[in-house]
Amino acid sequence: MKAVDVMTRNVVSVKLDSSVFEAAQRMILNRISGLPVLDASGKLVGVVTEGDLLRRAETATERHRPSWLEFFLGQGRLATEYVRTHGRKVGDVMTPGPETIVEETPLDEIVTVMEQKRIKRLPVMRGDKMVGIVSRANLVQALATLARETADTLPSDAALRELVLAEIDKQSWSPGLLINVIVRDGVVELWGTILDERKRQALRVVAENVPGTKQVKDHLVSVEPMSGMVFEAPDQERQPIAKPG
Repeated sequence: MKAVDVMTRNVVSVKLDSSVFEAAQRMILNRISGLPVLDASGKLVGVVTEGDLLRRAETATERHRPSWLEFFLGQGRLATEYVRTHGRKVGDVMTPGPETIVEETPLDEIVTVMEQKRIKRLPVMRGDKMVGIVSRANLVQALATLARETADTLPSDAALRELVLAEIDKQSWSPGLLINVIVRDGVVELWGTILDERKRQALRVVAENVPGTKQVKDHLVSVEPMSGMVFEAPDQERQPIAKPG
């Protein structure tokens, strides 16, 4: 999937010379945590978020530092902070030069940018024109939609077994031939030996993520390589996997 498949097209934005109070009101009314900022010609010039409005003189939340620390920070840094905490226009508090993507940007690349830049939304551009925005909420919505689609087509037990085995084999940490999988009525049973207890949970997650798995039963035996001690599977079965609504 790409940005164009999940983006919000009707983007709520704010003008560069709008007041910070107007920006705050738009966020509240539209239940969003950030707004693209446009100049008079409609060009994207920045983004204003809840984080930009946290420290404000009106709410007495601006930073108060000891005078000795302010000396080391320098007057320029203090002047910039004053503008952000006391400025009345969106242009005073916004983050300029925002990260952007295009309609063809793949979702995995979008997630990488969000993680690396620690941001929650990315404007989608077509040339110089903003045509949408992708937020973390859009990615969650895409996940929910895909879950509904996969729930409609369930594989046979034999096909599900092959899918689970194939998925296990793909993993660099796979125990390989030490693991066997039995499937009956969509219930995946994991049998075999693992030499690292952490692989128990990883194998369970692999099985649960294969479309068609209704439940996972753990019969794995863990062997501690150094001592030879054997640990049986926990005396409990995984609860049935929640189906998407």
